[in-house]
Amino acid sequence: MLVRAALAGAIAEGDSLITPEPEYAPRISLERIGVVMRADPDNPQEKLGVLNPAVTRGPDGHTYLFPRIVAEGNYSRIARARVLFDGQGRPYGVERLGVVLEPTGGWERDTQTAGVEDPRITRLDELGVWAMTYTAYGPLGPRIGLATSTDLTAWRRRGPVLFEYEDRYETDFNLYPNKDAVLFPEPVTAPDGRPAFALLHRPSFDLWAIRSSAGAVPPRGVAETRQSVWVSYAPVEEVAGSPARLARFGQHRFVAGPEQPWENVKIGAGPAPLRTDAGWLLIYHGVAGRLSYEWPQPGIRYAAGAMLLAHDDVTDVRWRTAAPLLEPATSEERNGIVPEVVFPTAIDPRGDGAADLYFGMADDKIGVARLTVA
Repeated sequence: MLVRAALAGAIAEGDSLITPEPEYAPRISLERIGVVMRADPDNPQEKLGVLNPAVTRGPDGHTYLFPRIVAEGNYSRIARARVLFDGQGRPYGVERLGVVLEPTGGWERDTQTAGVEDPRITRLDELGVWAMTYTAYGPLGPRIGLATSTDLTAWRRRGPVLFEYEDRYETDFNLYPNKDAVLFPEPVTAPDGRPAFALLHRPSFDLWAIRSSAGAVPPRGVAETRQSVWVSYAPVEEVAGSPARLARFGQHRFVAGPEQPWENVKIGAGPAPLRTDAGWLLIYHGVAGRLSYEWPQPGIRYAAGAMLLAHDDVTDVRWRTAAPLLEPATSEERNGIVPEVVFPTAIDPRGDGAADLYFGMADDKIGVARLTVA
């Protein structure tokens, strides 16, 4: 099935002409390949599904998948697998290689369950490491964890990500649940003009999980209370020689919030952004429907879109898809632990403008699609 991204455009009132796309807008095509990983029914660690993986190339040149695997009680671990390709270079399955991260930290557990979830992995050549950001499900709900590795086998926790206090917002971002974090693959320019590692993340200003009557408590001057994409920075000169410093970020800025009907509830970052000539291409997810605090959540639908961020200022959204790039359509995407979900978390560039996009399917399988960007 071939799906083409809808081009953003608007029809002016009383006018039959469609506003033309900017000349730098990418032309994106997407072809579903199929399911690349399903839960092993004989493995109790995967009883509730495999989903939302990271992916990266290893030192040996192979492509490695890092899926979230879920056991009874919503207990989540992060595993490792080698992706298998057919004769045409299309992924069709995996070779399981065990678990690399367990929720052993006290900040990754609550009284009923535990979880290290939804990893993203970025290679940081400046530090000579792979950095994994993940969601740690702890006593006060989700927060961001960070670990690094030099071989993709052994991972060292750098602790929970900490956000520096800034007077401009009169709030502490560490107070908020946070997830969907991913690092840019190379330094960008921070608001203070210094080169910095940049972290996209999605704070939740609704504090219902801490106190049901709290409601939304956004930072000063922030009008958008729905869950949106933010960015924070760690200066390269401060991180150099100390990867542990990579877990502390400041200079927080809003990037993008929900705009279209298919993302009216919330949006969040997907895989690490891809550098293009026109800017950073970010694949993201959007959620529509009615948000509730039941589980599984009824009446919601996850789809995927794309946006283009400027090279010199990643808070500058230069272009954005008006319609979903990928939305639930197959039986595997519409039926599962959480129905009506496609959740992109990993991308593997294959050359000549093509990349394989890996995504969670209904929260219990992993799918892959071939993405082509012109």
